[in-house]
Amino acid sequence: MQFDIGELGSFIAVARAGGFRQAARQTGGSASGLSDAVRRLEAQIGVRLLNRTTRSVVPTEAGRALMERLGPAIAEMEAALDVAGGFRDRPAGQLRLNVPVSAARLVLPDIIPAFLAAYPDIRLEIVTDESFVDIIAAGCDAGIRYDERLEQDMIAVPIGPRVQRFAFAASPAYLGRRGRPEHPRDLLTHSCIRARFSGRAVSPWEFERKGETIVVDPPSQLIVQAGGGSDLGVDAAISGVGIIALFEDWLRPHFESGALEPVLPEWWESFPGPFLYYPGRRLVPAPLRAFVDFIKAHRGEGKG
Repeated sequence: MQFDIGELGSFIAVARAGGFRQAARQTGGSASGLSDAVRRLEAQIGVRLLNRTTRSVVPTEAGRALMERLGPAIAEMEAALDVAGGFRDRPAGQLRLNVPVSAARLVLPDIIPAFLAAYPDIRLEIVTDESFVDIIAAGCDAGIRYDERLEQDMIAVPIGPRVQRFAFAASPAYLGRRGRPEHPRDLLTHSCIRARFSGRAVSPWEFERKGETIVVDPPSQLIVQAGGGSDLGVDAAISGVGIIALFEDWLRPHFESGALEPVLPEWWESFPGPFLYYPGRRLVPAPLRAFVDFIKAHRGEGKG
């Protein structure tokens, strides 16, 4: 049985986008054209691939199974075309990155404007996600994560600052009211603003000084979602709700303004910076290759 590659691509686009109009905007096609292509594919296969309602389009069980097998193959074909297109004078096409909110806020702003200026024919899409995802299944070319969350079969390229610290802070009003902690265990008597990754327990706070490591699990009146809820946590800390833990670079502007004060800075733990990662078993699309080369040159200039 032979299938039309365009119809298969239309199905993948609609299933990933969650609707015909959304997919049409992303692909530059029309909603009616995509709908007709999917109907022809369903008629040829003999099963329904998408459940359509007035509000959403969701893959059926058969559709999900087809996506799981077809998605990587489509991505590989797109990558092959991108590699071929890379022989043009200027790389062109779409580059889709899956990154945590911290990277979107602290790493990419120093890189993206210059990259887009250097490669005007590349269309960049940033997807923020705190969980570790299968970037190919998610329709992304690459992602940004930290070393402990990388799979062994991934190619990892350093991006952004190579050493970072997790900082602790509170407002001057809170510290004046509740006192300034002198040791991590003092936090057990303070109100703390904690963060939770989706589907995971709230992680304890870790401190390190001169080879000594201390882990504490302080009480919390406010828990926010890691990444997406971090700014709410910062605003609450500034308002005097309690002590917050976050990337030092994220909190630095508030240290400089005086809205927040460092708490236990001699105990702040350092850790290696993030990596751009992508599968090593597939062709590298021209836009991704251009981004990787740009990052390496960017770090060589002392900006990473």
